[in-house]
Amino acid sequence: MRWLSKERWRPRLATVVVAILIVVMALPLVGLFFFRLYENQLIRQTEGELIAQGAVVAAVYAEAVRAAGIAQEKLGPPIPAQSSNSLDYPYEPIEPRLDLASESVMPTRPNALPATADPAFAAIGARLDGILDETQKTTLAGFRLLDPHGVVIAGGGEVGLSLGQVEEVRRALAGSYASELRLRVPDQPPPPLYSVSRGTKVRVFVAMPVEVGARVAGVVYLSRTPNNIVKHLYGERGKVTLAAIAILGGTLLIALVFIRTVSRPIYALIDRTKRIAAGDREAMRPLAHHGTREMAALSAAFLDMAQKLQARSDSIQTFATHVSHELKSPLTAIQGAAELLRDSGGTMDEAERRRFSNNIVTDAGRLNLLVRRLLELARAENLAPSGASTTLGAALALLPVDTRLEVRIEAGGDIGLGISGENLAIVLANLIDNSARHGAKQVTIGAERTGERAAIHVGDDGDGISASNRAKVFEPFFTTRREAGGTGMGLGIVLALLKAHDGTITLVDSARGTRFEINLPVA
Repeated sequence: MRWLSKERWRPRLATVVVAILIVVMALPLVGLFFFRLYENQLIRQTEGELIAQGAVVAAVYAEAVRAAGIAQEKLGPPIPAQSSNSLDYPYEPIEPRLDLASESVMPTRPNALPATADPAFAAIGARLDGILDETQKTTLAGFRLLDPHGVVIAGGGEVGLSLGQVEEVRRALAGSYASELRLRVPDQPPPPLYSVSRGTKVRVFVAMPVEVGARVAGVVYLSRTPNNIVKHLYGERGKVTLAAIAILGGTLLIALVFIRTVSRPIYALIDRTKRIAAGDREAMRPLAHHGTREMAALSAAFLDMAQKLQARSDSIQTFATHVSHELKSPLTAIQGAAELLRDSGGTMDEAERRRFSNNIVTDAGRLNLLVRRLLELARAENLAPSGASTTLGAALALLPVDTRLEVRIEAGGDIGLGISGENLAIVLANLIDNSARHGAKQVTIGAERTGERAAIHVGDDGDGISASNRAKVFEPFFTTRREAGGTGMGLGIVLALLKAHDGTITLVDSARGTRFEINLPVA
């Protein structure tokens, strides 16, 4: 199907790095939009301060009303029962309740309406107006004192006007504490940076009822714009600029380190891979710059794998060359003999015909033996350990008696070896057959355990191996008795079987004959 041939899109490493660096640089800037929690705390703090200030002014206002001896009928409605003082618990703290995240911000405060204040309350307001002005200079809060009907009697330029229609004032005149967030009317354009903050656009309004004789004697109406972190940042814009430069510099440093330690070695390794795939043997060398320990380990593992694959490829190529050479000779002889038999036209006598027929049979047998040995070698190279174990005595018992020589176990015949009896029998059979073919009359076998492994010695009293041939004995198809039917694959099969069982075999020096040392794990 067509979709199977399409390469799945994946981002480049450089793209991922750039995206991460952009996010890293943007985090401090994006943090400006997450000041809502802090702004909400500032609003709660402002409301708490206004409550404290309002409580003090309300106490002063209540005392002035009592001192003026104003009649109860001139006061407002009774304070609701749930808001009156408790005999068991005389304290009634008012907790800040405004929430910038959930509260709806109301429009700017409505203008005051014309009204007429009670002269008794107006006199009290005139006495307290100076106190409010002095207090405002320190607290920066706006103060309004209202009589029981909502008429302003002190504070600002609205004296004699009514604020009774304002929602929070209306609730306070009914005896309940009320607070609201309202859009503020700025007295000057805010700095551009303020546009990211919602808290700079609101003003906190608090209306606190004044209680005299469990009735509403008036309202203390306060307002103030909350402090804002953006104002602080704008005031420290020089330091903020330096911080931004530091962030940018740090990001660029991170990018440089990442490119040098990760990106650059990866791209170098990719280029090295392409060169190796194209057959460039010069590319099989360590990178000039690894960057990190993990990248060095990855590069070393990759080069090790490439070298092993190259060695495997060379071995397969050499093996294929040897196989083709070994097969070519008997095939050529069979073809030649068959052509002579075909073209003789009946003129060939019986002796010659029999000789050529025998040659065909002999070479066909050699081909058959060669193919069987190749299959045995392939099975040995792809053998998986079975977990079985055996001893030298048990393995030798599986072999038929070889009348050409004597086989004797000198020591360690009962040591358990980590290889199956059948495979160890194949190993010993090939070694014994080689000894018999090279004139040996006796083969001695011994085993010695050293820790978790065992050393097995197989020696004979035959002709031995010449110094010039000692380095070639384990090469595939190497044999000195090819005319006698040798294929040169026996030791190759032995080596592959032992390797599959975590074993080794080496040719060691011997005063007489040939001596091999096999190393295997013990069972």
